[in-house]
Amino acid sequence: MNAIRPRRLRNDKNIRDLARETRISSKALILPLFIKEGNGIIEPIESLEGHNYYSPDTVQAGIEDILNANVKSVLLFGIPDKKDDEGSGAYSEDGVVQKAVRKIKERYPEITVITDVCMCEYTANGHCGIVKDGKVINDLTLPYIAKIALSHVEAGADIVAPSDMMDNRVAEIRKTLEGKGFHDTPIMSYSVKYASSFYGPFRDVAKSAPAFGDRKTYQMDYHNRREALKEAMLDIQEGADILMVKPAMAYLDIIRELKDKTQNPICAYSVSGEYAMIKSAAKLGLVNEYAVMCESAVSMFRAGADMLITYYAKKLSKAIEKGDIG
Repeated sequence: MNAIRPRRLRNDKNIRDLARETRISSKALILPLFIKEGNGIIEPIESLEGHNYYSPDTVQAGIEDILNANVKSVLLFGIPDKKDDEGSGAYSEDGVVQKAVRKIKERYPEITVITDVCMCEYTANGHCGIVKDGKVINDLTLPYIAKIALSHVEAGADIVAPSDMMDNRVAEIRKTLEGKGFHDTPIMSYSVKYASSFYGPFRDVAKSAPAFGDRKTYQMDYHNRREALKEAMLDIQEGADILMVKPAMAYLDIIRELKDKTQNPICAYSVSGEYAMIKSAAKLGLVNEYAVMCESAVSMFRAGADMLITYYAKKLSKAIEKGDIG
């Protein structure tokens, strides 16, 4: 009897490696970096164990550490000293992110620098846009988002990543960049960003929690799946090059949906709450941190992600190098 036995392809490690369906490279990993206004700062982040704040003048030390782990891409977030109603620090030529981008590209041109394009870290109210009468006004926000993106590209950013979730912001950014001659800058759009409870540690790190209300009028309802495809398709029409799903762990079905229905590369963002849950469970002795880190990351690539923003980027790169995953 010629029995079909799937276990034949699991007999030993070499055979399992040959038959492996999901392949992962460290080239697909992106590490978030937090840049704090000031000088001489290399300061541990309590809410994100194992990570540091850097100031623009020390960020090169962080990049050196990243390169040693064979990670080549970073996503920058800025934490300014001062905030105002228009988030003016976000688009200042001497803004904290702009200064950090110049420092990185000056010494490490091989690093791909992606910048988060939003206002929440820079506005006094903590919202991602311009507020009038207690509401975030979509169309008033668009020119500011475009100004932020342009200032990042002028500083040397390789990719801009708008995270504000305003309608038509990708089109506004594309028009503004091309109007200044930046025809070749990719836009990594936070196309599918849910109003999630997984962002808690990040909001503490970036001091970006809303001063009133929440973000449910612009970030997506986590009950919705078809809306994710609608948002992604609109971003493609407006000129997005890469589509992001955020968070990742609880939204693997959405990653798969976009992978099946679009032709654009898909980026998953494994957010701060996901990182914190694994860390906390490991400290209680309930899980093996390394094993769960590897398994959860592979699940995101298996679901269809082409690249992954993760606070575990350096450790995952080492796991790939060792052959434990990948």
